[in-house]
Amino acid sequence: MADQFADSANNVIIEEVNKGLNPGMVVLLVVASFLLLFFVGNYALYVYAQKTLPPKKKKPVSKKKLKREKLKQGVSAPGE
Repeated sequence: MADQFADSANNVIIEEVNKGLNPGMVVLLVVASFLLLFFVGNYALYVYAQKTLPPKKKKPVSKKKLKREKLKQGVSAPGE
């Protein structure tokens, strides 16, 4: 990490070089933090929606399906 060389008078000079953060690591940290923020935000919105939104209404069963189910069970459908 330290560069070492001699000057014209044979004095040894040591230079410390600070490289800083690796650019690849910076990109990785930024992308990972955005992903983490995205998933945490989605989870928070999901929990909020589950608490505040009313439950979904079930679709009404059609008379034709009701009649078919009763026939399967052996009970005559009303009106026959």
